[in-house]
Amino acid sequence: MGVTVRNLLAQLLGIATAISLAAVGGTAPVPEGAADVRGAPTAAADSPADLTGDIDFSVPSGTFQGELSVSLGTSVAGAEIRYTTDGTLPGPDSRRYDGTPLLLSGTTQLRARPFADGTPAGDPGTALYLARAMDVQLDLPILVIDGYGQGKPGRDYVDSAALLFEPTGGYASLSATPTLATRIGYHLRGTSSSLFDKAPYRVEFRDNADDDADYPVLGMPAESDWVLRGPYTDKALIREALTFDLARQLGYQAPRYAFVEFYLNVADRPLGAEDYQGVYMIVETIKNAKNRLDLKELDPDDVTLPAISGGYIFKFEWLTAEEPTLECVGRPATCWHYLEVVDPSPLQPEQQAWLTGHLQQFNDLMQSRSFADPTTGYPAWIDVGSFVDSLILNELTRNFDAYARSSYFYKDRGGKITAGPLWDLDITYGVGGGDNLETAGWQYEQPRWPKPNNWINRLVTDPAFVGLVRARWAELRRGPLSGAQLDARFAAITAPLVNAAERNFQRWPNLTTEKIGPIVTPTADTWQGQVRYMRDWMTERMAWLDSSAGWGGAAAAGG
Repeated sequence: MGVTVRNLLAQLLGIATAISLAAVGGTAPVPEGAADVRGAPTAAADSPADLTGDIDFSVPSGTFQGELSVSLGTSVAGAEIRYTTDGTLPGPDSRRYDGTPLLLSGTTQLRARPFADGTPAGDPGTALYLARAMDVQLDLPILVIDGYGQGKPGRDYVDSAALLFEPTGGYASLSATPTLATRIGYHLRGTSSSLFDKAPYRVEFRDNADDDADYPVLGMPAESDWVLRGPYTDKALIREALTFDLARQLGYQAPRYAFVEFYLNVADRPLGAEDYQGVYMIVETIKNAKNRLDLKELDPDDVTLPAISGGYIFKFEWLTAEEPTLECVGRPATCWHYLEVVDPSPLQPEQQAWLTGHLQQFNDLMQSRSFADPTTGYPAWIDVGSFVDSLILNELTRNFDAYARSSYFYKDRGGKITAGPLWDLDITYGVGGGDNLETAGWQYEQPRWPKPNNWINRLVTDPAFVGLVRARWAELRRGPLSGAQLDARFAAITAPLVNAAERNFQRWPNLTTEKIGPIVTPTADTWQGQVRYMRDWMTERMAWLDSSAGWGGAAAAGG
């Protein structure tokens, strides 16, 4: 067993001590430069106060057991209150509140509004009361979604309630006041992952008018759109999180995230232990927004230069691209395929034509003999550094979907084509099938045909580009990809997950299952063993990339 693996084992064995210290008021150390995946506690005042409008609820949104008594008031002088409990906005014919406290025995979306002479006299208010049959104390934040008994979601948004409980004094409790309570819509997302029992979801925070509502989540900037990713084939639980952290340290675009323990109630009954879904990540979506990928915004009337030149977000989705898509003209072997435009939405015909033409010019250049000309070739069209880092991250991880699915690019106004942000990294580090399980070889040579594009394959034929990759790899092996820094990163990211991982695999006992659907996974019989497998695989992969067969000549970094 190598030195770095022994170091990792020692650090993992020390986790229990760190967690014990946290339980009695101490804290587990977080190595310098590593992300604290627990998330900074958010004051209850950050809960969406505008959801209450001009209504005073005697009990704030939260959970309850048994029966709950709620009184209503309003700040609008002389107004009467009309209310509903079926999710609809109150109208002049809705039930009138007569001053008698309302007794609730089940999960209720209580909505009220002041009226005067039969017309609205103020803003509506909503409070979310979730019935529960139990309480828990967990050391990760707890996220609860209750779908009001509407059953499992499909691809359409389902109106629901979301409550977030953050740890105080080391533990999060369902009986505490939530730090976020909001109306949401959520639906199933993903392709193959949507077929798993532990499924991913798209979540949209909503206000009283069903418009987007931006709220901060666990230290992440305020936004309305989020994704819930439940590591399932990734039995170390950290493949995506660790790579997102690493990418951001490199200066490469990647979403922020936080780990939570997730409860999902789709039944018409109080929240119970059977609704526990295990460890999830709540992740920022990729979108053009101030707190996400902050590009110039294309308005519908931006149809001439220079405005029409950006910003765009587009991605390759092998076999699954959705409209609007961009069509390439040329031979199938040298054209792109499955290219989907993510933003702007809607995409105007003039914008679609301009972006198609711009990418067609670039693609044609990449097939030409002069594609590597330092003045007129690809350096004039792309952000070369982002393509270098994209190649390194995809090859380091041997991402099964690399260059084919969830392969994002963006182009800002007046800017170059840039690789990123990073997305969808659960089938990595020795999880997947075929060549990507091996620690030797190139992922960009994966035998998919027709390839979504051949841009990377062309770039690696240019000695100047390969020279940049070799230099960048050597730099990273002395820094973020050194053995010492990786060991610290593993220790920091796994420390908060020890107890939650045990609960996760009690809920989803798949540790020794080799194939999950079509995906080949490690079979270590403990979570700690799964983490060691991932770290050992990385050590062997980096050794190959260090060799003359890979990017050769990198300074030894101790694994």
